Parts: sequence; C-alpha cells; structure tokens
Amino acid sequence: MSNPVLVTVVTVCRNVKSSLEKTMNSLLHQSYAHIDYVIIDGASTDGTPEMLGKTEGVRWISEPDMGIYDAMNKGIRMAEGEWVIFMNAGDVFASDDTLSKVFSVERDADVIYGDVIKGDSIKKAEPPHNGHRMYFCHQSAFVRTSCLKEFPFDIQHRMSADFKQMKQLYLAGKTFMQLDFPIAVFDTSGVSNAQRSKGLYDNIQVIREVDNWKERLRLLPRLLFTYWMCRLRGA
Repeated sequence: MSNPVLVTVVTVCRNVKSSLEKTMNSLLHQSYAHIDYVIIDGASTDGTPEMLGKTEGVRWISEPDMGIYDAMNKGIRMAEGEWVIFMNAGDVFASDDTLSKVFSVERDADVIYGDVIKGDSIKKAEPPHNGHRMYFCHQSAFVRTSCLKEFPFDIQHRMSADFKQMKQLYLAGKTFMQLDFPIAVFDTSGVSNAQRSKGLYDNIQVIREVDNWKERLRLLPRLLFTYWMCRLRGA
C-alpha cells in the first residue's frame, strides 16, 4: 500500500500490570509500524500509572470509569487511527506480522475480523450474519473509527455491549470482511468467561431491543434454552 493506514489499539485495564505488560510487548514486536496505542486505565493502584508514565510511544489516561464499556468508549474518543481494535490486558497478537497481514492490502469494509486462539485451539469465526451471539471476538476485529463513533458501546449492557454494537453495525448495512487466519491469542480469564449466564441474559436483552419481531422469534428460543441450561448448571 502506498499510504499505510494508522491502526489504533485500545487496551482497557485496572490493576493487571503484569498482563498489561504482556500485551504491550506484543505490540512492540509487531512488524507493522503505523500503530497508535491507547491505554485506558481505571485508576489502578498496582503501579500501572507509574509504569505508563515511564513508557514512550503510548497515550494513556488513568481515572475512574463506569465499567469496561465506558472505558472502551473513552478509547474510541482518543483514537487517532482510521481503524480500532480492542485488546484486553493479557491478549496478544497471534503473530508478529498480524497487523502487516491485515493491512498490507486495501480493505474495502467497515469491520474486518478473523479467528482467535484460545488455549491450544483456534476458535473459528463465522461468516457475517445477524445472530443470537457474537460470532467473533472483539480482540479479532478491526472497526473503522467512524463506525465506532456512530455506534458507541451502550454502557447499560455491562456484558454484551459489543454484541449490541456489532448488531447495530450489521443492521445499519455496514460491510463485514472475514479473514481466514487468527488475529489474537485470547486471554480466557475475562469477565464474560467467568459469568456465562449473565452474558447470555444480556444478549437476550440486546435482541429484544435491537431486532424486529421476526428476528426475535428466530433468535430467542435457542438463546433462552441455552441460558436456562447454564442457570441449571450454575454457570
């Protein structure tokens, strides 16, 4: 590409200094040079602000927030790149040339996404569709900054604001491009993994808010069944 695009990587964190350092090191090793790195720290008390104050090439703030998605919205407002990807503290890119592979060619889409690595396996993304759950992880998705500003995260959804946002983008006619390789290695210790039934319940609320009645009839039965099975298992 004659004019490489600037990619903003946003990490939101609080009191996870060692995990944050892991993600920061992953960015340092990327072969793609056009990276705008933004860290939104939730007023950590573990030395994170002091570490960031000594780190060059990172833009950051450290202040209280109203949750993960509020912090992610702050990252959107600070983004200077044409594209944004959200990498949680502890997440790393799948390889040192991941960003080069994604942006070495022109990408005519609003959302670009791929697979993620979880443990020893690759979790495959699915083709674009309007579904009952996320069919890719936000750690594997690059979204045009303009789209994120048009549809910011709804902080009323504490578990599924990313699901709602992607639904809104899809239903608004934004274009999605699926890549056939992993983008990130996913840190499996996040909130959504630890509280699956709460995440499913929030997905149900998103569908009730965003989808029309035909889509609700199609999507909700399966989701409700899964939700109650999780509740029975105490998940």
